[in-house]
Amino acid sequence: MFEFPVLVGDIGGTNARFALVPEKGADPWALSHEPTHGHPDPTSAIRAALAKGMEAAGGRAPRSAILAIAGRVDGPEIQLTNAPWLVAPARIGADFGLSRAVVVNDYVPVAAGAADIAPTDLTPIGPCKDRPVEPPAGARVVLGPGTGFGAAALVPYGDHLAIVSTESGHTDLGPATPDEEAIWHVLERSEGRITVETVLSGPGLARLHAAVRHVRTGVPTERIDPAAITEAGLHASDPHAAEALALFGRLLGRVCGNLALTFLATGGVYIGGGIAPRIMRVLQEGDFRPSFEDKAPFSAMMREIPTSVITVQDPAFTGLAALASEGERFVYHASDWRQG
Repeated sequence: MFEFPVLVGDIGGTNARFALVPEKGADPWALSHEPTHGHPDPTSAIRAALAKGMEAAGGRAPRSAILAIAGRVDGPEIQLTNAPWLVAPARIGADFGLSRAVVVNDYVPVAAGAADIAPTDLTPIGPCKDRPVEPPAGARVVLGPGTGFGAAALVPYGDHLAIVSTESGHTDLGPATPDEEAIWHVLERSEGRITVETVLSGPGLARLHAAVRHVRTGVPTERIDPAAITEAGLHASDPHAAEALALFGRLLGRVCGNLALTFLATGGVYIGGGIAPRIMRVLQEGDFRPSFEDKAPFSAMMREIPTSVITVQDPAFTGLAALASEGERFVYHASDWRQG
């Protein structure tokens, strides 16, 4: 059980977003977005968020906290994957006089939010005219390319919903066509490997663009800002950027299909993160769905699995509020500190 108000946070490699859930069942009140690299540690970022937004959120100090972080939750201190922070629930609990502080992987609340996500918060990718308003039964997968790549599954288990965190962003990813093989030969590696996150992330899009340009011109090139690549690719002002975006969409479809097969996610695949909403046209008009469905001998099953982009802002907040208010409904792994 959590004492209310509950501080909730979604902490990534670039931004840390905070809100307060004032009472059980209530919607979260946003506090602020803090740049992760603008603070030395999570306590500093939380103090800044509370100073900026607590009065607007009712003025009551939090009594407990549940924080989602972009990193593997494997002990009392958790290292962010793409930022230098160490997140320790015991330290946060002591710093703010809390009765309980919980840390989970950042895709745990996205999965919890997917349990009851409204159709109006989704943009379908692929054929949807014959789909019911409610998604089909079965496991669901949530994932997202952003600063890194996160994924989790929501699996019905009796009266509960089990949330399975993954590190699928760090699994290997190889080429499937001759064109892709040529790009793979010049693609910048990450710690000696080409993983899902190496290409399906903001830095990954920059790697893809540099590799595409190298292959097409024969000249090695430096990485440029992913936002500039997206802009140039969407407006067709740079053919290499357009090709990199198209490849990004195809690879994302392939990885989504792999995860759908891994978890038999007949309930759907839900794409979050900061990149997918910005490249919706590429996903809808390109090779995302053909790549997703190209899973013989299960292509017929794959055609029945809906894929959607989560378009609601800060989707993790809804899931964090659900975990705080309906904790008994979900089963999930966490680093859990309690006073006394």
